[in-house]
Amino acid sequence: MSDLSQIVKAYDVRGTVPDQWDERAAEALGAALAHLLDTTGEPGEAVLVAHDMRATGPGLAAAFARGVQAAGRSVIEIGLASTDMLYYASGSLGLPGAMFTASHNPAQYNGIKMCRSGARPIGQDSGLAEIRDRAQALLDGTVARPTGHPPRPAQRRDILPEYAAHLRKLVDLSTVRPLKVVVDAGNGMGGYTVPSVLGDAALPALPLEIVPLYFELDGTFPNHEANPLDPANLVDLQEAVRAHGADLGLAFDGDADRCFVVDEHGEPVSPSAITALVATRELAKHPGSTVIHNLICSGAVPEIIREHGGEPLVARVGHSFIKAEMARTNAVFGGEHSAHYYFRDFWFADTGMLAAMHTLAVLGGQALPLSELAAEYERYVASGEINSTVRDQAAKVAEVRAAYPEASADELDGLTLRFPDGAWFNLRASNTEPLLRLNVEAPSRERMISLRDEVLDRVRR
Repeated sequence: MSDLSQIVKAYDVRGTVPDQWDERAAEALGAALAHLLDTTGEPGEAVLVAHDMRATGPGLAAAFARGVQAAGRSVIEIGLASTDMLYYASGSLGLPGAMFTASHNPAQYNGIKMCRSGARPIGQDSGLAEIRDRAQALLDGTVARPTGHPPRPAQRRDILPEYAAHLRKLVDLSTVRPLKVVVDAGNGMGGYTVPSVLGDAALPALPLEIVPLYFELDGTFPNHEANPLDPANLVDLQEAVRAHGADLGLAFDGDADRCFVVDEHGEPVSPSAITALVATRELAKHPGSTVIHNLICSGAVPEIIREHGGEPLVARVGHSFIKAEMARTNAVFGGEHSAHYYFRDFWFADTGMLAAMHTLAVLGGQALPLSELAAEYERYVASGEINSTVRDQAAKVAEVRAAYPEASADELDGLTLRFPDGAWFNLRASNTEPLLRLNVEAPSRERMISLRDEVLDRVRR
């Protein structure tokens, strides 16, 4: 019997198949989503269902669709898709949806990212807890399974051409200088979407030479994990950029909703720098707008937003929090340290592809190499995220807080301590594992290393 409390996380469903969940659980989750949509008055009767390249995706997606149909709603099957393709379909068609993916997790995992119409997120505080409880009751037999709705054949729709054409309208790359771009899809969905968006023969040709790495869809990830947040998974891209003399490299995660960038030397460009870079481009089009950034982004991000006439607003880590703040404030753009990028003209949803296209547009619209261009947005030295296994997370965070009485504290998302010299660190508990995640930033490398090592010693002792 599946214990859904183990797989329903703060923002989505995620777990190993079949030991943590299976097609029976997927069917119950589909029925529970349909019930939530009915009880909250969600317009329309259809639910969009898509999946990535993982071997378990088609079966889980089909079972989920059966649950939706049994509860009285129809289904539109998109089939293979990136997560931002599902968001495009939800936004453009005005329908709720479910994307079967475990993002960057290893092959034995799968999961579901669900949204309401208009790509509005479903998280713990916006319906996911209710879906979990309803699905668990269905599995346990404490509520009756829905009956009386004869199954209707699912509609099928190819979204990829529409999605590609829509992105091309949002970012014009036709006039950029010629660029050679290495793209590492990690055997994930970027290998499906990049050729259509950046190289489709049915669309006008772009001045881009794409060098593909691992475009073959393979949910076993035979070359490396589709998790570019881990530096080990960028090594092949970095080597290829140098070998081909490319202008930059792009790395997508498994479901292609995140995009990482390396410069012409193969050196990573921080997601904070990309956030600031794209923000300046969006603010040039929409002066005075609000731009969201999460707490762990570099201090350079709000500085640069203000310098370009925007209003920076900090939000908690996580797509459901970012999207809610963007919708509340009508923010034009949002960025996270984990390389999630959100756009008002994409229904406030995150899309790695659109962020990549904005980066290409900025780079190709001037003569500087990316290393020099990105340096304008890198003002401080960051540690990157460092994980430590900790049994009692709350006690350890309290211990660290007590060690720095001179620092100002912020508890919006974990513990953030800021020091008079401009250095700061954030220590927060993982939502899914017994981990504390540490991020440190300082005006100099020496100060960052000193503070990083000091805090890690306290966390791990």
